[in-house]
Amino acid sequence: MKITVVGTGYVGLVTGACLSNLGLNAVCADVDESKIAVLLAGGIPIYEPGLEEVVHRNVHAGRLSFTTDVAAATRDAEVVFLAVGTPPLPDGSADMRYIFDAVRVFSENHTGYQVLVTKSTVPVGTGARIEAILAEKHAKDTFAVVSNPEFLREGSAVSDFTNPDRIVVGCDDPKALEIMKRLYKNQTDKSIRLLITNRVSAELIKYASNGFLSVKISFVNEVSRLCEEVGADVMDVARGMGMDSRIGPRFLSPGPGYGGSCFPKDTRALLDVAKAHKVPLRVVEAAVAANEDQVQRSLNKIERAFGGVKGKTVALLGLAFKSDTDDIRESPSVKIAAALLDAGATVQAYDPAAAENALRELPALKVCPDSYAAAQGADGLVIATEWDEFKQLDWPRLKQCLKNHLAVDLRNLHDPRDVRDAGFNYYSVGRP
Repeated sequence: MKITVVGTGYVGLVTGACLSNLGLNAVCADVDESKIAVLLAGGIPIYEPGLEEVVHRNVHAGRLSFTTDVAAATRDAEVVFLAVGTPPLPDGSADMRYIFDAVRVFSENHTGYQVLVTKSTVPVGTGARIEAILAEKHAKDTFAVVSNPEFLREGSAVSDFTNPDRIVVGCDDPKALEIMKRLYKNQTDKSIRLLITNRVSAELIKYASNGFLSVKISFVNEVSRLCEEVGADVMDVARGMGMDSRIGPRFLSPGPGYGGSCFPKDTRALLDVAKAHKVPLRVVEAAVAANEDQVQRSLNKIERAFGGVKGKTVALLGLAFKSDTDDIRESPSVKIAAALLDAGATVQAYDPAAAENALRELPALKVCPDSYAAAQGADGLVIATEWDEFKQLDWPRLKQCLKNHLAVDLRNLHDPRDVRDAGFNYYSVGRP
């Protein structure tokens, strides 16, 4: 089976590489010549643990290749995955231009029976729009449009693709469904669950899933605010909640708010779809509002701890929106850094992977090679991303680096007693 994946971002490259790792022949196509040049030279244009090994293994085996000739790549494929970006427009709706550009290329090069699969997160009803476009030039029995949403977390995308909780296929065409079942046979043979729905349900499953997880994060962040007022410990509260099998422990970690390429974009897009259908989603609306408030609350906490930040030097640990990625899109850490700079602070920042990306967005940052260089001469320390190495900080060494022995831990990575015993004024989220 010949597979083409259009797009070589987080979703597209992981999808193409992991499909080839299942034994399929995959071509990753992209109009971005710089990305393809990096891949052809043996590099990886994104930071994703484990991806480089999978790419190199399958390129060497002859199952994975890269090209800028999107037309030829779609023409030769039995299944074409659309994995291009759907970034948010100013009004919160998804920018679909890249999807429909790819659809036009597919249409112009369509010959025999082919399955066109939306892997990108797209608004509900996109599959029907794509089908209508193709039907203008092609007989309906020569193609099928399928929704196969991705559920990849940055930082663990290879594992998520290889061992997913479920594979969702939204398909109304029996022939296409058999092709999709064959495509994922290696995984379903290992008892990975395959959920088959109609196309519009599959499209909504993706948005509803991310909407619910966003609500869960915003909920625990709001509970953390109450904990601070009543003297409870949010970590104990979250642990107690997570022990309930109906709730579960995941996505109950308090922090400065969610970010990245999915949750902020998908919640806004979900609200846009709901608005278009005159259906209020008040719970999701509240989650979005709470998340925006959480960044400001984090800034307020830093301001109070530092006694004002104007003229101060802040050591900021973490710039990526989460650990194990270099992605700074909608990153609370970057928003905090920008606000600190605007308030007249100097920000000495360190991130294991995202510093270069953040520096392009915030040239005034002072990027440092490690945590201790960031702390050197600073008035205090702020932990903003949950990288594992930040869980193992040498507090006596930091004490020697910092001007003031002050730490604001926005991820609750440390035991307050340990840090205070080391001689620090320590502030965290939702703890007395």
